[in-house]
Amino acid sequence: MIAREQNLTAAHAEVKAEIARTDTKTGLLLAFIGAVLAGAWTVAKDVPLNAVSLAVGGAGMTLLIVAAGLLLRSVRPNTKGRHGFPLWATLTAEEITAALSENTLSADIAGLSRLAVVKFAGLRRAVDLTCAGGALLIVAALIAAGGAA
Repeated sequence: MIAREQNLTAAHAEVKAEIARTDTKTGLLLAFIGAVLAGAWTVAKDVPLNAVSLAVGGAGMTLLIVAAGLLLRSVRPNTKGRHGFPLWATLTAEEITAALSENTLSADIAGLSRLAVVKFAGLRRAVDLTCAGGALLIVAALIAAGGAA
C-alpha cells in the first residue's frame, strides 16, 4: 500500500512539474514573439515596402499574433475550482478537512494530466505558428531587399 501511495505521489509531482515546464516555455515563447513583433514593426516602418512584401509580412505578423493568443489562452488561470487553490478558496475549513481526508490523488492526477495535455497542445500549435510567421517575415524581408535593389 505504501508503494502505491509513493507511486501516486510521484506521478502527481511529475504532472505538476510538466505543467510548470510548459508554462515556462510558454512565457519564453511569448517574450520571443513580442520581441520579433516589435523588431519587425520597427524595421518595417522605416523601410520602403512594396505591396507583396507588405502582404507577406502582414501575414507573418498575423500568424505571430495568433500564436501569442494561443499562448495566452494556454496559461489562462483555471478559476472553475476543480483543482488546487480555487477549490480551496470556495470551501469552509470543515469542507477542506473533509476533502483532504479522502484519497483523491488519482483523480487529481487525471485532471492535471488532461490540463497538461491541453497546455502542451496549445504550446505546440503556437510554436508551429511562430515558425510559419517567422518564415513569412524572412520572405517579406527578402522580397523587400530584392525590390529595393
